[in-house]
Amino acid sequence: MRLPNRHSLLWKLIGLLAVLCLLVVSLQVDVSRRIYEATARLPAPTRYILSEYSRQAEIAWRERGAVGVDEFLKNLRAQEQVWAVVVDDHQSLSSQALTTIERRKLDFVRQIDWPVGRPGGRPTFYIPFSDGAARLVMELPLHLDPRQGRGLWDILLRQVLPTCLALLFGVLLYRVLISPLVILRRQANALSAGDLAARVGPQVTHRRDELGELARAFDHMAERLENTVVLQRRLLRDLSHELRTPLSRLRVAGEREPDPNALRQRLEREVQGMERLIGSTLELVWLDTERPAMPVEAVEMEPLWDLLREDACFESGWPRERLPCELPADCWVLGNLNGLAQALENILRNAIRHSPEHGVVRLTGALEGDFWHLCIQDQGPGIEPDKLEQIFLPFTRLNAARPGGDGYGLGLSIARSIVQLQGGQLWAQNTTPGLCLHLRLKVYKL
Repeated sequence: MRLPNRHSLLWKLIGLLAVLCLLVVSLQVDVSRRIYEATARLPAPTRYILSEYSRQAEIAWRERGAVGVDEFLKNLRAQEQVWAVVVDDHQSLSSQALTTIERRKLDFVRQIDWPVGRPGGRPTFYIPFSDGAARLVMELPLHLDPRQGRGLWDILLRQVLPTCLALLFGVLLYRVLISPLVILRRQANALSAGDLAARVGPQVTHRRDELGELARAFDHMAERLENTVVLQRRLLRDLSHELRTPLSRLRVAGEREPDPNALRQRLEREVQGMERLIGSTLELVWLDTERPAMPVEAVEMEPLWDLLREDACFESGWPRERLPCELPADCWVLGNLNGLAQALENILRNAIRHSPEHGVVRLTGALEGDFWHLCIQDQGPGIEPDKLEQIFLPFTRLNAARPGGDGYGLGLSIARSIVQLQGGQLWAQNTTPGLCLHLRLKVYKL
């Protein structure tokens, strides 16, 4: 069984549960110990009250003897509802003698500064008179017992405290799990309602657990969906515009061209142009929406360039010397042969189309780590720096900057899509002179 990574929700949940259990146990033990220490001995006010009772008993004994002690004990027992005697060395100072049970109790008495003892019983204390000979022995009244609040504390520690900590754990669990899910649900509903700009945002995507992975996957999906919809809308708009022009020319030719042969040639030329336009548009849409998995293989770049150069020279009438290849002999890349050939062909045709008379289109390259960095450079006028990315958008033709706009502006868009599907990169950069198309392709290691 493969364990999740250290940022997994599993460890967060285990950590929260461990902290919860540790807090419950530690608080119960610590608070119970502190409560026991606080209630183990009589507080000062209670000791004062017991000492005052002893002083009253001593006064009654000295002034009235046994009769005074009897009256004092009667009042004390009626007031506090406790057992009490006044003794001098196990001999009662009242008129009533001690019973056997009372004599036994005298063996288990404690001083007022001693611990109260375990809960459940009624401790008995003795308070000596001022001369130390006689003493008052009495049970501790219930209202003076410091342990009487322990039951409430037991309820708080055993029931209320775990409940509060469980609520706190629930709040933390909500913030860890439920809150990100609420954000995901809200953005998913917004996306389904047509808001293509809906994103989860860094609040969740920056997490390194499973919820962060889910949020990043959602944002990636939403971005791809938005790009696809925007591309399709743009293609539909631009395609309708591009088709309107040849249709208009055909209408004018049909109305004004008297020569049937000329009309047929015009018809064939316009139909071929529309076929190329529709074919390139469908290919671009297919590459963007389907994102087909292109099988990769070892591709030697120099023979591939030679093949493309031969076709380009035949179409354009350029000599081979104007399309030099300056790649190292060991330039092998990992890619799809047909896709890479199509991408390079589109780039090469675009470079030839925008090159000046007697211009040169040069292929160079250098090894950079696990990638081959290839450069296809022409000697044209270049383009404006802020439009370097626009040339990769469909139906983009910068005729004012680069003469030769006889295409539909789809070649570079298709080339970039093909290169990206193979794990590569394609971008443009102005040079002196001309424009340079940069390709980064994975190295094929022999």
